[in-house]
Amino acid sequence: MATCAWLLSLCFTLVFCLCNAYRTPPISPSLDGFLTNGNFEQAPKKENLNKTVILGKYSLPGWEIDGTVEFVSGGPQPGGFYFPIPRGAHAVRLGNEASISQNVNVKPGFIYSITFGTTRTCAQDEVLRISVPAQTTDISIQTLYSTDGGDTMAIAFKATAKVVKVTFHNPGVQEDPTCGPLLDAIAIKEMPPLTYTKGNLVKNSGFETGPHTFKNFSTGVLLPPHKQDTISPLPGWIIESLKPVKFIDKKHFSVPSGQFAIEMVAGRESAIAQVIRTVPNKDYTLTFTVGDAKNDCHGSMMVEAFAGKGTLKVPYVSQGKGGFKTSSFRFQAISARTRITFYSAYYHTNSLMNTYIQSLIHWSTLRIIPTFFCLVKELWLGLFAFLLLFFF
Repeated sequence: MATCAWLLSLCFTLVFCLCNAYRTPPISPSLDGFLTNGNFEQAPKKENLNKTVILGKYSLPGWEIDGTVEFVSGGPQPGGFYFPIPRGAHAVRLGNEASISQNVNVKPGFIYSITFGTTRTCAQDEVLRISVPAQTTDISIQTLYSTDGGDTMAIAFKATAKVVKVTFHNPGVQEDPTCGPLLDAIAIKEMPPLTYTKGNLVKNSGFETGPHTFKNFSTGVLLPPHKQDTISPLPGWIIESLKPVKFIDKKHFSVPSGQFAIEMVAGRESAIAQVIRTVPNKDYTLTFTVGDAKNDCHGSMMVEAFAGKGTLKVPYVSQGKGGFKTSSFRFQAISARTRITFYSAYYHTNSLMNTYIQSLIHWSTLRIIPTFFCLVKELWLGLFAFLLLFFF
């Protein structure tokens, strides 16, 4: 009998361990960093350069090139130009109809964001086209949002195969062949699946899930509007405005809680939204924080929040020192889906500046049933094992 009880106890231990192993599978490392030679610090060999023009399709380490691609250094250039390359010493310039591309190993079905530093090199309007299988995004780099002359942007895509080809292409044809967009850093990040936080109906409410941010230097990451990028690089959120919004991090900006926030940099042309699940005729509270990012922005600002039929205007006077304020209002859901929207109500003609936001919607009766069920299951298994040991 003792031997039988010992065997039953051992079997239960093995089953319990296997159950726990199934519930918490090992997490494989997620992709989050530069593409191969994504900062272009590995230069082509000297014999593969004609001054700055790269000779040979595979002469730029890690990349495949097509057309006239130049390998350039930051600083003053011939003809009176100046190339800002804040994240490193080198960059590539794409000439007329030129492109660079790279194959990247990914997981089919997962969402990935691509962060890249870019700027125009001439006065003409320039466009950068980013392509992956089944998706193409055109980014205008006419407007500069950063004081250093170069912007950081991000787009997102859904992987359709284990290997995707990422291409950066200059579709323009300029009269001056030396013109063309500059690329100085390219990174990729795998977006984790979003989950609800207990007590909050907003997914990614603190903007903690977003594109890769460069560690050594950052002026924020511009996120294009929905019409340009159908898959949002800010999971859970829709960039509804005509202009981009900026994803900022705590290391380089003032953020009151967590590590990230969204800055509404384009005045009245800035807006983000999310559709949440609600119960008709239930009351909800929308709480959000507004403030300035401590980037020397001074002046009056205002964020307007919409939820159901409710709305709230929150004025804020920025001193450029990183202050913030929290506001909230109650609203009643009128359907099973409610759109919440944050909109920048002011427009500044002298500079591109505005408030950042973080948000929360809570309903006090939320529960997470699967966790409770699993706990009850383990208690019953434990009681069953105890009874076996007691009787045998």
